[in-house]
Amino acid sequence: MPFVGVISILTSSLKIEGALLVLTAASGLLAGLTLLSIDSVALASLIWTFATLPILATLLLQAFRSLRRGDFGLDILAALSMAFALFFGEYLAANVVALMYAGGQMLEGYASGRAAREMAALVGRVARTAFRYSGDQLELIQIEAIGAGDRIMIRQGEVLPVDGILLSPRAVLDESALTGEALPVDHLTGEEVLSGSASIGPVFTLKALRPASESTYAAVVRLVETARNSKAPMTRLADRYGLVFLLMAVTIASSSWLLSDDPRRALAVLVIATPCPLILAVPVALMSGISRCASIGCLVKDGGALEALSRVRVAVLDKTGTLTHGRAQILAVHSSEWIDENELLRLAASVDQASSHVMAAALIAEAQARHLTLSPPTDVEEIGGTGLEGTVDGRRVVVGGDRFVKSRSSERPSYTVEGHHRAGEVVVTVAIDGMVAGSIIMADPVRAEAVGVLQRLRSAGIEKIILASGDRLDVASHVGSILGIERVLGEQTPASKVDAVVAARSFGPVMMVGDGVNDAPALAAADVGVALGARGAAASSEAASVVLLVDRLDPLANALVVARRTVTIARESIMVGLGLSVAGMIAAAFGYLPPLHGALLQEAIDVAVILNALRVLGLSSELENGSSRHRRNTEARPASNTQLS
Repeated sequence: MPFVGVISILTSSLKIEGALLVLTAASGLLAGLTLLSIDSVALASLIWTFATLPILATLLLQAFRSLRRGDFGLDILAALSMAFALFFGEYLAANVVALMYAGGQMLEGYASGRAAREMAALVGRVARTAFRYSGDQLELIQIEAIGAGDRIMIRQGEVLPVDGILLSPRAVLDESALTGEALPVDHLTGEEVLSGSASIGPVFTLKALRPASESTYAAVVRLVETARNSKAPMTRLADRYGLVFLLMAVTIASSSWLLSDDPRRALAVLVIATPCPLILAVPVALMSGISRCASIGCLVKDGGALEALSRVRVAVLDKTGTLTHGRAQILAVHSSEWIDENELLRLAASVDQASSHVMAAALIAEAQARHLTLSPPTDVEEIGGTGLEGTVDGRRVVVGGDRFVKSRSSERPSYTVEGHHRAGEVVVTVAIDGMVAGSIIMADPVRAEAVGVLQRLRSAGIEKIILASGDRLDVASHVGSILGIERVLGEQTPASKVDAVVAARSFGPVMMVGDGVNDAPALAAADVGVALGARGAAASSEAASVVLLVDRLDPLANALVVARRTVTIARESIMVGLGLSVAGMIAAAFGYLPPLHGALLQEAIDVAVILNALRVLGLSSELENGSSRHRRNTEARPASNTQLS
């Protein structure tokens, strides 16, 4: 069954159960008060008792299930207060506590449902069928039948079922479900578009990049499932504090009973501690924060990742595909006198067919543009982010950074790369049969939004930014100078990127941002790993705890703001709620607050902390202001500043 259907059924059943419990308690309360008005006290007490018992039985069952899982739920306080109220003849108070508890649970369910609405909408809007070209004919198929390379027709108003390459001249898409940006986005032939976007322009043709099960949509479903089922460190901490609060409440209640010889004081203490805001504020706030991030194109895998994101002080950034577009342009091909430049390019592109690196894709595209015939490579060995070696047409070809290629060349180089490139340009060195044969000069433009995003990261609390690149130091430094990054590390291997992340921890919790296979170890090593999931490698998305759905960095700055505000709001709710509850318990212990009034006060506290936690969903104006400032900065910046030259 589709994931959204499961959510709907479970949510509906929980709403029905909660509504029935509230209806039972409310009906009993009103009926009892009516009987009390005609002096039918005994019958009123009986009605209140029967109205309380279903809620008490449900509560005891939930508490038993929690204990079997090893969780000491604070709901036991509600059970104690109802049971003691019935035992001491406070039938009206017992019914009120039951109504307040059932109402609080229904309100918490409503709050969680509202927080999950944006995440459910994100996956629920995707189409289930598509029109696939079969020769010159169209056939209607289920999206599960779409395979890589299939041509799909997308009509106006339809949602893209799979990720793909645009074959038509133009497509106009509404990407708001993925990015939160309401403005339509124009795409041209050859650009990659993501599932979950909606067509608001004319009909166009899409070439599927991968099956539906491996699309952005499928990844969203998996991440949403993970986020919904996770239990964050803050929630586990709340559970531990909750046990302390439970012991404190029982101690105050017992002491007040022993010192005053009045069991109703103990009952009032238990009533006002039912349930504790500690168990309401944290999960509602965290789910709201995850939901808010999802609506702006940033999927946070679980509550723990959201908490960690709120604490980061250092950002380690990859260059290629992260700060730059990762779509390199070939500027020149230089070859030794003993080999033609087209043959050099053909051999290099042939061996690069075994690599998923963006530089390899550029070499292949250039060779195809020159109508060169590529041969399949064999015996390929790739060192992530450094280079690769393989056999093409019986010749041993090494492609990669200059140092790597020369280390794999056994004979004296007959060619040197010096003097063939300018600052900021990337040099891919090629060796053939043990001799350095030439170089390919490339440039990768810096993302237009990168400067503005880094400024917003700094304003959001990032104190130190480090650029860690596998490219030469001079290339990385050139990008760093454009973006205002002082600390630049060049020629980084996957292992040295991990070392950079570990070393950066001396300045505070570290966030690593990358998109390639070579970034996966560093993403896993960081306190928060952020992967560009739109075109990034699957390994990086799996290793990361945060995935950007779009090929832009600005959702990350927004997510950082949401994470910090979410944790702040959760802590505010906990402190205020606990403070009011403790004050109420003390007042009840001294006899100033009877059980009935205590129940009403506690319910008001519960409502307040839940509504406060839902403030996370109202951060849109702050985020939109940040995005608007970023767009203005981007538009005002000269185009030359965003290019490597």
